[in-house]
Amino acid sequence: MKKFTLISGLALSLLTSSLFAAEDTLRIGIEAAYPPFASKNDKGEIVGFDYDIGNALCAQMQVKCVWNEVEFDGLIPSLKVKKIDAALSSMTITDERKKSVDFTHKYYFTSSRLVMKKGAVVDDQYASLKGKTVGVQRATTTDRYATEVLEPKGITIKRYSNNEEIYMDLASGRVDAIFADTIPLDDFLSMPRGADYAFVGPELKDPKYVGEGAGIAVRKGNEVLVSKLNKAIDDLRANGEYQKIQAKYFKSDIYGD
Repeated sequence: MKKFTLISGLALSLLTSSLFAAEDTLRIGIEAAYPPFASKNDKGEIVGFDYDIGNALCAQMQVKCVWNEVEFDGLIPSLKVKKIDAALSSMTITDERKKSVDFTHKYYFTSSRLVMKKGAVVDDQYASLKGKTVGVQRATTTDRYATEVLEPKGITIKRYSNNEEIYMDLASGRVDAIFADTIPLDDFLSMPRGADYAFVGPELKDPKYVGEGAGIAVRKGNEVLVSKLNKAIDDLRANGEYQKIQAKYFKSDIYGD
């Protein structure tokens, strides 16, 4: 009987320790192919604004960050099957995605736009793009806009896993343009490989497509985690840590209004 009691007590202790360990860990999914938000350095380590913000949020919440590299279109499925607790990967907050996951409030905002060879001219109705090929990242808000607005105008849409793949095809001439968020495109244009390219056409700011900004996605119904993350985002902005991280990657405020 004493032996049974001892074993039961040990099992309870192990279970309790496991629960505490789980509560002290936050498994975050990220796509590491979206500079300057997340990419790999020469050592194969993840770097970027999203990564630094995530680590700062974990420190603020006093939990351990456990990073999981996931392709962008696999982030929401990974949340649903509980492989990760949160997706922090420049995911735009949209009504469509809210059907599948819950979001924190935004931690930055960006519009979307086309990039083509310098000298190209695109009007507001995209008439000059008819018959041309535009690259977009699969399962993004720009993919949705391309599907609903650009394809019906006779524009060929080529979908990719990440922007890096599109940049390579843009350089080789396999696509005529890339349609993506303006902040990462700004980063691309500032580099030597983007020297021959420029923004063209209208800037997309329609909330139907660009949403409410980029937020952190969590499993549906996890109000406690959403509340903790929202408070941590607000705390980082109040104590100046957000601005320090932002200054490492951007010359202006990307939080928005």
